[in-house]
Amino acid sequence: MPELPEVEVTRRSFADRIAGATIRSLVVGKPLRWPLGCEPADLAGRRVAAVRRRGKYLLLDLKPHGLLLLHLGMSGSLSFGPAPGPGGLHDHFDLVTDRGVLRLNDPRRFGAVVYAEDESAPVARKLLGALGVEPLGEDFADDAFHAGLRRRKAAVKQVLLAGDVVVGVGNIYASEALFAAGIRPTVPASRISRPRAARLAAAVREVLARAVEKGGSTLRDFSNANGESGYFQLEAMVYDRAGQPCRACGSPIKAIRQGQRATYYCPHCQKA
Repeated sequence: MPELPEVEVTRRSFADRIAGATIRSLVVGKPLRWPLGCEPADLAGRRVAAVRRRGKYLLLDLKPHGLLLLHLGMSGSLSFGPAPGPGGLHDHFDLVTDRGVLRLNDPRRFGAVVYAEDESAPVARKLLGALGVEPLGEDFADDAFHAGLRRRKAAVKQVLLAGDVVVGVGNIYASEALFAAGIRPTVPASRISRPRAARLAAAVREVLARAVEKGGSTLRDFSNANGESGYFQLEAMVYDRAGQPCRACGSPIKAIRQGQRATYYCPHCQKA
């Protein structure tokens, strides 16, 4: 599943090129996770003012009004460039502009493109309203993060994945951040002290920022809007390294299941 770094890398790969573009048409294929929420023809003539990100959502601000919310789902990817020709089997949405075509390819169709008048519209509030603070933003404060952890009795990795304390820390990066902070993923979030919470917050920032710099992680078929793969997975400390020696101490990396997701950790470096 594309996580925050992959979504941010995707945004950066086309945001500047599509900004200011005029929408000519929308081509909608097979149904996605949620309906578009407007008639495609209604958006013709509007301009794309900017592309933002909120958690794992891309937000295309339109002028004179309107907002498109895009989610890549489990396996989606975007491309942007000259008219690519007729869509293939898994191409389900084209935003045709005077500067190129933004195409969503999504084999599993868990992604979505949803229209809202603005972020205060009910559909936007439903999708964005419960999201936690942005981990790469200035509002991600150590004290507030610690307070959020203290309110949760679940395992800390599950709390990171939930997205209501801090948004966008997906499965890969939760395992990596917990390793960097020396915290075992099964520890109840409420038991994490303020100093350890501060270390974890710093690790979340550092891991996500480094992943963005590396173009995200390409485990199967992720690529940005230019067709470029990510390389963070090549330097992962624990993720997908079960049985291999820890890069820090040499102990075998352990793998467990938490909430139907694989979790990786070092039993020596992450004692508690």
